[in-house]
Amino acid sequence: MKNFHLAARTSILAAAVLCLSLFGGAAYAASTAEELNKDAEQALQNLYKSNPVALDISKKARATLVFPNIVKAGLVFGGAYGEGVLFKGSSASGYYNSVSASWGLQAGAQSYGYVVFLMSNKALDYLNKSDGWELGVGPTVVVVNEGVAKNLSSSTLKDDAYAFIFDQQGLMASLSIEGTKVTRIKR
Repeated sequence: MKNFHLAARTSILAAAVLCLSLFGGAAYAASTAEELNKDAEQALQNLYKSNPVALDISKKARATLVFPNIVKAGLVFGGAYGEGVLFKGSSASGYYNSVSASWGLQAGAQSYGYVVFLMSNKALDYLNKSDGWELGVGPTVVVVNEGVAKNLSSSTLKDDAYAFIFDQQGLMASLSIEGTKVTRIKR
């Protein structure tokens, strides 16, 4: 069992190195709070242009958590990392990282962004008070794809949070944010 854990850690490290080499360090491109804010604001505008449902949901949200660039790589074992901004209204109110690890039939690398619209005080309080939010545990997060979007309107919003994944680029077949841990960082 100890050898398995060592192999898993080594594979995740290798995936991270592969990820960084393939994307030229894109996950770390925003080195200051101002750059991260700018990247997050640009990502939101691009999402709103491509998905009007996201714009409608944003008008009802208590806060918006934006991860403009997540980089994921894997070869059996994989990992993903990116940094984001929590906006309350148009003001940045905190900075977070998004980390996930996975294993299974996977090979490749990709980058993507995602936005989580926090619709309730329960979701916002959970994010602020927890020692990291594992998506899929705690407040309900609905990942909005084309099928969900067709049945969603500002009058049917009943869940704690809605997530949109966008700007997928790369060579991995599947993508999920479930199991991703979001943790507050200092900027």
